[in-house]
Amino acid sequence: MDQAWQIPATMSESRGKHITEVMNTYSKRLMGFIRKRVKSEADAEDILQDVFYQFMGNTKPIEQLTSWLFTVTRNKITDKKRKKKPELLEDIYQTNGEESFEWSDLFFDDKNNPETDYIRSIFWDALYAALNELPAPQREAFVLNEIEGISFKDIAEQSGETINTLISRKRYAVLHLRERLSSLRDELLNQS
Repeated sequence: MDQAWQIPATMSESRGKHITEVMNTYSKRLMGFIRKRVKSEADAEDILQDVFYQFMGNTKPIEQLTSWLFTVTRNKITDKKRKKKPELLEDIYQTNGEESFEWSDLFFDDKNNPETDYIRSIFWDALYAALNELPAPQREAFVLNEIEGISFKDIAEQSGETINTLISRKRYAVLHLRERLSSLRDELLNQS
Protein backbone atom coordinates (compact mmCIF):
# COMPACT_ATOMS: atom_id res chain seq x y z
CA MET A 1 0.00 0.00 0.00
CA ASP A 2 2.95 2.36 0.55
CA GLN A 3 3.74 3.06 -3.05
CA ALA A 4 5.48 6.16 -4.32
CA TRP A 5 2.89 8.86 -4.89
CA GLN A 6 3.69 11.72 -7.18
CA ILE A 7 0.96 14.22 -7.75
CA PRO A 8 1.33 16.18 -10.99
CA ALA A 9 1.33 19.95 -10.63
CA THR A 10 -1.84 20.39 -12.69
CA MET A 11 -5.14 18.91 -11.57
CA SER A 12 -6.04 15.96 -13.73
CA GLU A 13 -8.61 13.22 -13.49
CA SER A 14 -5.99 10.72 -12.32
CA ARG A 15 -4.68 13.17 -9.72
CA GLY A 16 -8.17 13.71 -8.37
CA LYS A 17 -8.69 9.94 -8.16
CA HIS A 18 -5.38 9.49 -6.29
CA ILE A 19 -6.26 12.22 -3.81
CA THR A 20 -9.73 10.77 -3.25
CA GLU A 21 -8.28 7.28 -2.84
CA VAL A 22 -5.74 8.46 -0.26
CA MET A 23 -8.36 10.43 1.65
CA ASN A 24 -10.75 7.47 1.72
CA THR A 25 -7.99 5.08 2.75
CA TYR A 26 -6.40 7.17 5.51
CA SER A 27 -9.14 9.44 6.90
CA LYS A 28 -10.35 7.09 9.65
CA ARG A 29 -6.87 6.12 10.83
CA LEU A 30 -5.61 9.67 10.87
CA MET A 31 -8.73 10.95 12.63
CA GLY A 32 -8.35 8.29 15.33
CA PHE A 33 -4.70 9.27 15.75
CA ILE A 34 -5.60 12.97 16.00
CA ARG A 35 -8.55 12.51 18.40
CA LYS A 36 -6.26 10.86 20.96
CA ARG A 37 -4.05 13.93 20.98
CA VAL A 38 -6.37 16.96 20.83
CA LYS A 39 -9.16 18.18 23.07
CA SER A 40 -11.98 18.98 20.68
CA GLU A 41 -13.58 17.38 17.67
CA ALA A 42 -13.41 20.70 15.81
CA ASP A 43 -9.62 20.84 16.30
CA ALA A 44 -9.32 17.23 15.10
CA GLU A 45 -11.30 18.01 11.94
CA ASP A 46 -9.23 21.15 11.29
CA ILE A 47 -5.99 19.21 11.63
CA LEU A 48 -7.16 16.44 9.31
CA GLN A 49 -8.23 19.02 6.76
CA ASP A 50 -4.82 20.73 7.01
CA VAL A 51 -3.04 17.40 6.47
CA PHE A 52 -5.00 16.64 3.31
CA TYR A 53 -4.61 20.21 2.11
CA GLN A 54 -0.84 19.86 2.44
CA PHE A 55 -1.02 16.49 0.67
CA MET A 56 -3.00 17.99 -2.23
CA GLY A 57 -0.50 20.83 -2.58
CA ASN A 58 2.52 18.52 -2.54
CA THR A 59 4.24 18.15 -5.93
CA LYS A 60 7.23 16.06 -4.81
CA PRO A 61 7.25 12.25 -4.81
CA ILE A 62 6.23 10.64 -1.53
CA GLU A 63 8.06 7.34 -1.04
CA GLN A 64 6.39 6.19 2.18
CA LEU A 65 2.86 7.59 2.06
CA THR A 66 1.70 6.28 5.45
CA SER A 67 4.81 7.57 7.18
CA TRP A 68 4.53 10.93 5.41
CA LEU A 69 0.86 11.37 6.37
CA PHE A 70 1.42 10.49 10.03
CA THR A 71 4.50 12.72 10.24
CA VAL A 72 2.60 15.66 8.76
CA THR A 73 -0.31 14.91 11.12
CA ARG A 74 1.97 14.82 14.16
CA ASN A 75 3.53 18.13 13.07
CA LYS A 76 0.09 19.72 12.60
CA ILE A 77 -0.95 18.57 16.09
CA THR A 78 2.23 20.04 17.55
CA ASP A 79 1.66 23.30 15.67
CA LYS A 80 -1.92 23.49 16.96
CA LYS A 81 -0.75 23.01 20.55
CA ARG A 82 1.98 25.64 20.22
CA LYS A 83 -0.24 28.21 18.60
CA LYS A 84 -1.89 30.41 21.15
CA LYS A 85 -5.35 31.47 20.18
CA PRO A 86 -5.79 35.22 20.58
CA GLU A 87 -8.38 36.09 23.19
CA LEU A 88 -11.51 37.78 21.97
CA LEU A 89 -13.72 40.45 23.42
CA GLU A 90 -16.21 37.65 24.11
CA ASP A 91 -13.67 36.18 26.53
CA ILE A 92 -13.71 39.42 28.50
CA TYR A 93 -17.38 39.61 29.22
CA GLN A 94 -18.22 35.92 29.49
CA THR A 95 -18.51 34.52 32.96
CA ASN A 96 -17.99 31.01 34.23
CA GLY A 97 -19.92 31.38 37.46
CA GLU A 98 -23.38 30.21 38.28
CA GLU A 99 -24.86 33.68 37.90
CA SER A 100 -27.04 34.21 34.87
CA PHE A 101 -25.71 37.68 34.05
CA GLU A 102 -23.68 37.83 30.86
CA TRP A 103 -22.29 40.99 29.29
CA SER A 104 -23.09 39.56 25.87
CA ASP A 105 -26.80 39.62 26.76
CA LEU A 106 -26.64 43.41 26.77
CA PHE A 107 -25.48 43.61 23.18
CA PHE A 108 -28.13 41.33 21.77
CA ASP A 109 -31.04 42.60 23.84
CA ASP A 110 -33.00 44.73 21.40
CA LYS A 111 -35.46 45.90 24.03
CA ASN A 112 -35.00 49.57 24.62
CA ASN A 113 -35.58 49.93 28.29
CA PRO A 114 -33.82 52.42 30.54
CA GLU A 115 -32.18 49.79 32.74
CA THR A 116 -30.53 47.96 29.80
CA ASP A 117 -29.45 51.25 28.24
CA TYR A 118 -27.97 52.37 31.56
CA ILE A 119 -26.05 49.12 32.08
CA ARG A 120 -24.79 49.29 28.48
CA SER A 121 -23.50 52.80 29.05
CA ILE A 122 -21.82 51.71 32.31
CA PHE A 123 -20.17 48.82 30.44
CA TRP A 124 -18.81 51.06 27.68
CA ASP A 125 -17.66 53.68 30.17
CA ALA A 126 -15.86 50.99 32.19
CA LEU A 127 -14.36 49.44 29.06
CA TYR A 128 -13.00 52.76 27.81
CA ALA A 129 -11.73 53.71 31.27
CA ALA A 130 -9.95 50.34 31.55
CA LEU A 131 -8.53 50.75 28.03
CA ASN A 132 -7.15 54.15 29.00
CA GLU A 133 -5.29 52.54 31.92
CA LEU A 134 -3.36 50.30 29.53
CA PRO A 135 0.00 51.14 27.99
CA ALA A 136 -0.55 52.60 24.51
CA PRO A 137 0.81 49.55 22.58
CA GLN A 138 -1.53 47.15 24.40
CA ARG A 139 -4.52 49.47 24.01
CA GLU A 140 -3.77 49.95 20.32
CA ALA A 141 -3.43 46.22 19.63
CA PHE A 142 -6.75 45.53 21.36
CA VAL A 143 -8.68 48.39 19.74
CA LEU A 144 -7.39 47.74 16.23
CA ASN A 145 -7.97 43.99 16.34
CA GLU A 146 -11.08 43.61 18.48
CA ILE A 147 -13.04 46.81 18.08
CA GLU A 148 -12.03 47.86 14.57
CA GLY A 149 -11.75 44.27 13.29
CA ILE A 150 -8.32 44.63 11.65
CA SER A 151 -6.40 41.36 11.36
CA PHE A 152 -3.10 40.91 13.18
CA LYS A 153 -1.42 40.39 9.81
CA ASP A 154 -2.60 43.81 8.57
CA ILE A 155 -1.68 45.50 11.85
CA ALA A 156 1.78 43.92 11.68
CA GLU A 157 2.30 45.17 8.13
CA GLN A 158 1.23 48.70 9.08
CA SER A 159 3.15 48.93 12.36
CA GLY A 160 6.24 46.85 11.63
CA GLU A 161 5.62 44.75 14.78
CA THR A 162 5.54 40.97 14.65
CA ILE A 163 2.20 39.18 14.85
CA ASN A 164 3.28 37.38 18.03
CA THR A 165 4.10 40.70 19.69
CA LEU A 166 0.68 42.06 18.77
CA ILE A 167 -1.06 38.92 20.05
CA SER A 168 0.85 39.16 23.30
CA ARG A 169 -0.06 42.82 23.75
CA LYS A 170 -3.71 42.10 23.10
CA ARG A 171 -3.61 39.22 25.59
CA TYR A 172 -2.33 41.52 28.35
CA ALA A 173 -5.06 44.00 27.45
CA VAL A 174 -7.72 41.28 27.61
CA LEU A 175 -6.51 40.10 31.02
CA HIS A 176 -6.67 43.64 32.39
CA LEU A 177 -10.09 44.30 30.87
CA ARG A 178 -11.46 41.00 32.11
CA GLU A 179 -10.40 41.85 35.66
CA ARG A 180 -11.89 45.34 35.51
CA LEU A 181 -15.15 44.23 33.94
CA SER A 182 -15.59 41.29 36.29
CA SER A 183 -15.44 43.76 39.20
CA LEU A 184 -18.14 45.82 37.55
CA ARG A 185 -20.23 42.70 36.92
CA ASP A 186 -19.91 41.71 40.56
CA GLU A 187 -21.02 45.19 41.66
CA LEU A 188 -24.05 45.05 39.38
CA LEU A 189 -25.01 41.58 40.61
CA ASN A 190 -24.72 42.60 44.26
CA GLN A 191 -27.03 45.56 43.68
CA SER A 192 -29.77 43.32 42.25
